[in-house]
Amino acid sequence: MHDDRSLVEARLKRVLDERIRPAVYPESVPLDVAVWHAPGEPVPIDEGLAAEPGPIEVGARWGAPWGTSWFRVTGTVPEEWAGRTVEALLDLGFDENMPGFQCEGLVYRPDGTPVKGLNPRNQWVRIGAPVAGGEQVRLHIEAASNPVILDYHPFRPTWLGDKDTAGHEPQYTLTRMDLAVFDETVWQLVLDLEVLGELMAELPADAQRRWEILRAVERALDAIDLQDVNGTAEQARARLTDVLSVPAGPSAHRISAVGHAHIDSAWLWPLRETVRKVARTTANMTALIEDEPDFVFAMSQAQQWAWVKEHRPEVWTRVKKAVADGRFVPAGGMWVESDTNMPGSEAMARQFVHGKRFFLDEFGIENHEAWLPDTFGFAAGLPQIIRAAGSTRLLTQKISWSQTNKFPHHTFQWEGIDGTRIFTHFPPVDTYNCSMKGSELAHAARNFKDKGRAQHSLAPTGWGDGGGGTTREMVAKAARVRDLEGAPTVVWETPEKFFEKAEAEYQDPPVWVGELYLELHRATLTSQARTKQGNRRSEHLLREAELWAATAAVRTGFPYPYEELDRIWKTVLLHQFHDILPGSSIAWVHREARATYQRVAAELGGIIDAAQRALAGEGTRSLVFNSAPHGRHGVPAGGAGEEERPEEVTVSERPEGGQILSNGLLRIEIDARGLVVSAYDLAADREAVAPGAAANLLQLHPDFPNMWDAWDVDAFYRNAVTNLTDIDELSVGEDGRSVRIARSFGSSRVTQVLSLSPGERRLLVDTEVDWHETEKFLKLAFPLDLHAERYASETQFGHFHRPTHTNTSWEAAKFEACNHRFIHLDEPGWGVAIVNDSTYGHDVTRAVRTDGDRGTTTTVRVSLLRAPRFPDPETDQGVHHFRHALVPGAGIADAVREGWRINLPERRVTGAREVAPLVTVDNDAVVITAVKLADDGSGDVVVRFHEAHGGRARATLTTGFEIAGVGVTDLLERPLPDTPERAGNRVTVRLRPFELVTLRLARV
Repeated sequence: MHDDRSLVEARLKRVLDERIRPAVYPESVPLDVAVWHAPGEPVPIDEGLAAEPGPIEVGARWGAPWGTSWFRVTGTVPEEWAGRTVEALLDLGFDENMPGFQCEGLVYRPDGTPVKGLNPRNQWVRIGAPVAGGEQVRLHIEAASNPVILDYHPFRPTWLGDKDTAGHEPQYTLTRMDLAVFDETVWQLVLDLEVLGELMAELPADAQRRWEILRAVERALDAIDLQDVNGTAEQARARLTDVLSVPAGPSAHRISAVGHAHIDSAWLWPLRETVRKVARTTANMTALIEDEPDFVFAMSQAQQWAWVKEHRPEVWTRVKKAVADGRFVPAGGMWVESDTNMPGSEAMARQFVHGKRFFLDEFGIENHEAWLPDTFGFAAGLPQIIRAAGSTRLLTQKISWSQTNKFPHHTFQWEGIDGTRIFTHFPPVDTYNCSMKGSELAHAARNFKDKGRAQHSLAPTGWGDGGGGTTREMVAKAARVRDLEGAPTVVWETPEKFFEKAEAEYQDPPVWVGELYLELHRATLTSQARTKQGNRRSEHLLREAELWAATAAVRTGFPYPYEELDRIWKTVLLHQFHDILPGSSIAWVHREARATYQRVAAELGGIIDAAQRALAGEGTRSLVFNSAPHGRHGVPAGGAGEEERPEEVTVSERPEGGQILSNGLLRIEIDARGLVVSAYDLAADREAVAPGAAANLLQLHPDFPNMWDAWDVDAFYRNAVTNLTDIDELSVGEDGRSVRIARSFGSSRVTQVLSLSPGERRLLVDTEVDWHETEKFLKLAFPLDLHAERYASETQFGHFHRPTHTNTSWEAAKFEACNHRFIHLDEPGWGVAIVNDSTYGHDVTRAVRTDGDRGTTTTVRVSLLRAPRFPDPETDQGVHHFRHALVPGAGIADAVREGWRINLPERRVTGAREVAPLVTVDNDAVVITAVKLADDGSGDVVVRFHEAHGGRARATLTTGFEIAGVGVTDLLERPLPDTPERAGNRVTVRLRPFELVTLRLARV
């Protein structure tokens, strides 16, 4: 047997490319084309259909960036085509290498009925099968000229990411507008040869099966008359029948294919364009479902379903029918595919509340899986939240992107901080845009790490981000490998069916404990600081609005703003999408996000103010409303009263230069450079700042990652650093109890105010940066005199520990990580917390002390600002304000408390009466995260709380109102079988470490 494989493979490629594929459409005639360019933003469908278009020719340029053009195509099916299948081929100027990242279209009939989307891999519209001949064709195309922004190598700064800066030059060339005969036999031959050619390439060189396929392909090519492909295609197909009929062996890997179209809710396009991307894709998928009886499509993100319902009711009708038929499947049970590192406890819970409730209300369907294929890592608190929402499973593939360590499992149990376990699957196909290529299927089978114990994996199949979803070619390929020797077997199944099979076959999978850290995209914890601040502020404003509105509703009859809060929550949840909150979207997205957060703050501020005034009444007393879950200065948590302030703060000159702040609890020394050289805990007689080091040190690094500018920071950024120690100003603040520091660097300026408050063991650091750097990374460092091998980082409903050392590559890879409100480090009996009001990224390192002692210095650095140039060339330029606090002598309880306090400052209201809390708890380890009225309008009070210190807890909740009954519920406020102890208005609970509980309290 001579080795002529490469010759046959080369022959197959050329014959397919140059003869067989072109013969799929052997005859064509041009359509007449006219166009109307909508001025400004997209117009309603009726307006686009009614507009009077002007002439345009194929070959003409069209489409200013972010514009909408309405094409009208008309023509007549030739009489001589009677009895044949005819399709319209509508190429707007597509680049087939980038489905989803360019122009797109949605085709309508003259009456406004949507037909299907147009995308680079999906340019056809069926006219008739067969046609009678002489039919009049008239179609309208709503075409979006979205500019091409994603140019991978290299990323180039572009002004196309905002309509205000994108210009008006046409982006695309109209390429083809034809009626054409569709030869299905040739089309089927193409797919036969593609499947066999791709399979042949993946089989071992000496495999008998590979050579059988090669010879069959050779015989098929011999049967084709290259001058009459259409006339000889059938006999060529006949020579492939035998090799396509050999069944797979019993040990073949089993793939559950799920139709999929991963659509980022915003990324390289604004939110308004995602609304249209979803409409185009759902139109495509409902059409494919009608044509392909085995095909099943799954779509996540309830927000995207809601957009279709609101903006494309004609498509929604088709979607509802497909859902009723079990073919179009709601997936994931979340409002959007959110980031999971940065959203706070309640926000992460509400992602599931609003997502699952939408699918239940619209279809009566409950999801049992979280579907997050593209999220940039997973917080350790997430398993409990998934389970508390009534779900039990998770799917993602993003961890396969990790740069350093290969994750050891594809199917496993993921255990969160409270011990909750979630059955988790990472598709070994390593993509959420599987196209049924042989290389993808072979990779899934080879890559699957659970061989011998499990046999099933899932493949999300289809082009995403406006690429049109699954194609008829993918379905046809899947049919050929349903049971084919040498390939994994493929069957279309819902996520639910896949998970049922996977759980049944793998009843004792391995367990992974703690966060699922993505060793990539670490800079998303810092990029676009204003977006992150808007999110954090909105989360806490929502807590305040619900708390005070519920309190006022129970106490005064204040009208609880159900609809307003529901709408605002959905807005905030939308902006937690994994390319908005992480800061990896175009300028347009973040510009709109800033405006949205301002509106949210104003509206929530109005609700809070109205509720507090209703509670306080008319009067002249100065009242402090405390929204935090812990009392402070005599004011109870969730109540209002007159504040008690202990001794004052003093400021004095430091003999060596600088200033000294003291409040009887802490003594802070600030040297002449404006750096904190001592933070002394007077009660513990203990220094927090490492000897020879200085805290409040701003450090500037170059920041030019190898790829993914807004997403990545690479470890080598640490190789060069500039300590910002030059000073423009050092003075005592106007209040007489703070120190003001000003510095200039590069093109930027920073002003800081360091202050102590009476009776509080924390040094507050207010930092204002007027930022005008490019490709730089700004950090704020706190070197601590602590020997700590691990540190605590707050996450949803608790905290978890990361090592401070780099013993293994797994620890070393976590050189930038996420925290919420606090970081805590300690030695037995004494610790330090660093809390913040809006930052997430940080790093913690250990080094030998600089004073010659054998001890170590543990340095915490919080990440403030970056300046990447792609996809937003002006990322974070301008003024930013951050608040951090150093808390010497802090235990974990102090870290929890101070983290809440810095995010929920007191509100002062003039009124007549103090306000008792609606609910109190007698154990500081039990933190109430939400007090609200039940979503169903019943007037019941819902209280959500968790154990926050990491130990067992017993607590009694006491209500400030009479209750008729109490029940434990899930996150959707549905009853669970648990029955808490109750005595009158007191409810006693026992919690395991970090356990989350929701109580529903019925009012008398």
